Amino acid sequence: MNNKNNQISTHFPLVFVSLLKPETAAALKRTVEALLERGAIVRNLENLGERSLPYKISKHKERHRRGGYFLIDLEAPPSIVSTMMEHLGRDIDVIRRGFIKHPQAKPQECNGIIPVDYEEKLTGKKK
Repeated sequence: MNNKNNQISTHFPLVFVSLLKPETAAALKRTVEALLERGAIVRNLENLGERSLPYKISKHKERHRRGGYFLIDLEAPPSIVSTMMEHLGRDIDVIRRGFIKHPQAKPQECNGIIPVDYEEKLTGKKK
């Protein structure tokens, strides 16, 4: 299994062709299985709904005006990006795909309560 240090946390937005539910589920299943085969850990899959595309998109010799938007949160090795982009570029159900690196929030260490010298504050000179 891959070391956690070699993993990157990413958002993986996808836009699928407008499909019926069974076809959409099959396309998502293919995509998630391809991610898992390449060593990704899928953390979340979010359906953002079907909506009009911001502009007409020509893909695989067809023009598309609507699409189903999905967002997959995953952790994967950096080498997965180029192979998945190529793999999904050949999938006729995918209109758009991309990887967006998600910065991981580093927890700040608590130094505890810093003691205040009240005597110095009371007897100190005013500025």
